[in-house]
Parts: sequence; C-alpha cells; structure tokens
Amino acid sequence: MAFLADILDRVKPSATIAVSQKARELKAKGRDVIGLGAGEPDFDTPDNIKAAAIDAIRRGETKYTPVSGIPELREAISKKFKRENNLDYSAAQTIVGTGGKQVLFNAFMATMNPGDEVVIPAPYWVSYPEMVAICGGTPVFIEAGIESDFKLTPEALERAITPRTKWFLFNSPSNPSGAAYTRAELKGLTDVLMRHPHVWVMTDDMYEHLVYGDFTFTTPAEVEPALYERTLTINGVSKAYAMTGWRIGYAGGPLRLIKAMDMIQGQQTSGACSIAQWAAVEALNGTQDFIPKNRQIFEGRRDLVVSMLNQATGIKCPTPEGAFYVYPSCEGLIGKVAKSGKRLETDADFVTELLEQEGVAVVQGSAFGLGPNFRISYATSETLLEDACSRIQRFCASLDA
Repeated sequence: MAFLADILDRVKPSATIAVSQKARELKAKGRDVIGLGAGEPDFDTPDNIKAAAIDAIRRGETKYTPVSGIPELREAISKKFKRENNLDYSAAQTIVGTGGKQVLFNAFMATMNPGDEVVIPAPYWVSYPEMVAICGGTPVFIEAGIESDFKLTPEALERAITPRTKWFLFNSPSNPSGAAYTRAELKGLTDVLMRHPHVWVMTDDMYEHLVYGDFTFTTPAEVEPALYERTLTINGVSKAYAMTGWRIGYAGGPLRLIKAMDMIQGQQTSGACSIAQWAAVEALNGTQDFIPKNRQIFEGRRDLVVSMLNQATGIKCPTPEGAFYVYPSCEGLIGKVAKSGKRLETDADFVTELLEQEGVAVVQGSAFGLGPNFRISYATSETLLEDACSRIQRFCASLDA
C-alpha cells in the first residue's frame, strides 16, 4: 500500500518558489545572479506598522487569538472594505488568515466537492489550480493571451461555465501579467455571471493599490452589487504595505461561508499570529501616505523594464496596468540556439539558458498556464533591473537561428 496520498500525483510544486530557491543556491556558490522571480516588494515595512507590533508585544498581546481574527482587526477590515470598495461587510462577515493563500485554500476546502469546477483565466497564479486539485475540484482554464492584453472576454467566460461550475476565480491586477480590468471590462464579466446564479465569485484583490497612471481599481461585488451574496472578496496587507513575511490575509463574504471557513481554520491553524494581526490593524487604520510614493516608484520601474525588454531581439512586452510584474512573450526566440548548443524549444528552455548564461532568474510562462512567455518581478532596484534587462538583451542577441 502506498504511503503518500494519491492527491500528490495531481499537484505540482510552486515554480515561483523553485526559481527563487535556485537563484539563492547559485548566489551561495558565488555566481553573480539577479533574481527576478520573487513576488514581494523590496521596500521595508513602514515604521508605524513595526512600532504597532512592538507595542503589542510590550502589552502582552502574545496569546492565542480568536480563529477568525482579533475583533480590532476584523473591524478595521470592515471599515477598509466600506472606505475603499464601497462594500458593506460587517466585522462578523470577515475572516483573517495566515496570508492570502490560507484564505483561498480554506474557501475551497469549505465548498468543493468531487466534480466541482473552478473557472480560472490563464495566465494564472501558480497556486490556484493546485489548491483546487488538493480540495478535490477540477480547474477549468480559459486562455487570455497577449492579443487581449491578458484579459478574459465575456464570451470566453460564457463558454467555460457549465452546470458543474462552483467558482469563478478572478485576479486583478493579475499575477503574473499585471493586467487590470477597467470598470467597463469587469462589468462585461459580471453581466455573464448574473446569468449563471449557481456560480460563486472568488476575487483576489491583493494588488489593489498597485495600479498606475489614471487607472481606477474596482472589484466585482462593487461593480455588480447583485453578486454580493455569492462573492468572496479576498485581500491582504502583504503587497501594498510591504508585509509579506507577516503573513496576514483576509476576506469579506456571506456569513455562512465565513463561518464554514472559520470551522476549517479552527481545525487547521486556529488564529493567525497575534502580533502580526496588531500590526495589520495599524496598516489598515494608520497613515496611507507611503502607498502612492511606493506606487510611483513601481511605475517608474515598470516603464524602464517594458522599454528595455521591447528593445531585446525577439521579445514583445505589453505595458501592464498594475501589480509589479511584466509578462513578455519570447515566441520570437523559440527554435533559436543558445551558446551552450541548446535549441530553445519552450519558454522553460529560455529561462534555463538565460539563468545559466547571464545569471538572470525569471519564471517560465508555462508555469502560469500560458506561454511561450516569462514573468519578471520588477520589485527590486532600478540599478538591478537595468543590469538584468541589459543581460536579457545580450542573451537574446547571442542566440543563433
């Protein structure tokens, strides 16, 4: 009898974590490597948030918390949803998890039955389909390619929905593409969902505050209030507040779903770290002045990377509206030969040879369900980004037909 669970045959390890680990290993061996695989800001957590955590420790806020989160944080989340998204979630309709990942996972665990389908636009964050698989569901992918700026069309969504569809999983701005949906584009999708009342909406708004130019962020239940009773709105403090390591995600949704997620979490981890929760209270209630400043820095980095990549032979890089990723196509380089003698048959070949030859670590698009592309995180200094893009240009120019 096999010792390990059969479900492991359906689940792949995280490609983004693997790339970051590979870059660390090469650096430890003395290689000059620029890692552009990690999805986290390079900024430090703001001082007022760190001070709130220190104060919490000194007050003795070091005990177990309620499973769904401390009352002060759930109230802050409720106010945040009203203030920024015009969504009326009471504190009881919110839940706090150990990062956005746990919130997503618990929602699937609380709702999925064998045969249930989850519609996921591709490219997608690498963990989405694996979570669905672990929870016994079936991911259904819809390609949203470069020709549509990596955005799903209403017609494609309509075709993907079946009587077995349980969830539509939506992420804007997107990891990995950075694509963000305008209110009008989102209304096109919510109109489709209104015609299918058995489909619930899980929206991952983690990059809400990282949108550029005059773009205005909106979320599905805000655009179509009639979807409120079947929408789980997920967010967190990791990206906008540079708090990735604090591991705090949260959601607002219908009370019966929140209670079910609370039950799952109660048998899994119980409450998130008490100190991190108090830091998150300050993040949501305190000054937001640093957010537009960081956003401006990210926008400058985006423009630098897009410009330099579009000067590289065989690379096509759209300008994304948000997040801190670009998702360029390397289709123009497939079939060419690297200095090692390796013919590039896939985007995985491209990123492997780029790392070996030039020491730049990026993630292959096939890991996100759509290629031949690769993802770059520009959450690092302009100096490193300029160096990395110059190396990519040099690599592309070195390939033989």
